[in-house]
Amino acid sequence: MDSLRPRFRDRLPQCGGGLFLTDAGLETVLLFHEGVDLPCFAAFPLLDSANGRRRLHNYYSDFARLAVAEGVGLILEGATWRANADWGTKLGYDAAGLADINRRSVELMLEVRRQFETAESRMPISGCIGPRGGGYDPGKVMSPKEAADYHEAQIAVLAATAADHVSALTITNAPEAIGIALAAKRWEMPVVMSFTLETDGRLPTGQAMGEAIAEVDAASGNYPAYYMINCAHPTHFAAALGNDAWIKRLKGIRANASCRSHAELDAAAELDDGNPVELGEQYAALRARFPQINVLGGCCGTDLRHVEAIARSCRPRTA
Repeated sequence: MDSLRPRFRDRLPQCGGGLFLTDAGLETVLLFHEGVDLPCFAAFPLLDSANGRRRLHNYYSDFARLAVAEGVGLILEGATWRANADWGTKLGYDAAGLADINRRSVELMLEVRRQFETAESRMPISGCIGPRGGGYDPGKVMSPKEAADYHEAQIAVLAATAADHVSALTITNAPEAIGIALAAKRWEMPVVMSFTLETDGRLPTGQAMGEAIAEVDAASGNYPAYYMINCAHPTHFAAALGNDAWIKRLKGIRANASCRSHAELDAAAELDDGNPVELGEQYAALRARFPQINVLGGCCGTDLRHVEAIARSCRPRTA
């Protein structure tokens, strides 16, 4: 059974081409659309209740139905972005409780995959890893060794599940990315690295994305399977993407709905869900420039409407 071992860990299907969707802004959907209280902006505690699991199952099922309808793949990204030690402690979880949460998140993704996956819509499972600090502010930047030691606990648990890979989302700085890559390498777990960018197309530390990718690859032996951008709007980073060699390592985008800066989003009292159709067109323009970008979804402020628009704008055209 697929519950006993990972199906795609030796060969991630999204690395072989074809379009793969992701889900959208899980936390903003829960908070603003469904009125769910999310202390510390964490969705993983929902796994502790039957009602919470049902909410999550329904959320992911919508994206699975969309992928099947479009005949494209779907990355099933678990709800464990905040399920690491520091955030877990703030929410009352010890190491054993966090390990259990990470395992149950993968089990939920398996349920969705069993229900919806088809030969045309393959659904690799990703264990989601978030930054130690805030999603926008690097705060105190760890050394690569400190970051590896910190994130290894979560990666080790996920490596023992049916997850096909881990994805580090909203990473703000290269040393933390290096640590995550080295910890994943130690556990022979494929890792996808996704940086967040500011309105100038640079990491919150001020580093250019190409420089950060080169630094991570040099320190880890090119270990990340590929890189992504998330929690930024295309208008923030499109101009920063050129024809340098590093661009070939970029395969995924999970953009925010809003073109506001991170500071403006933090200060906003209401959700800015932008324009789904326009966002889909912006993705299509990026795909026209960089056809290797084949993992497409949303981040803060996006929901099913945005991913539907992205899929329709970017799906392969038949003659």
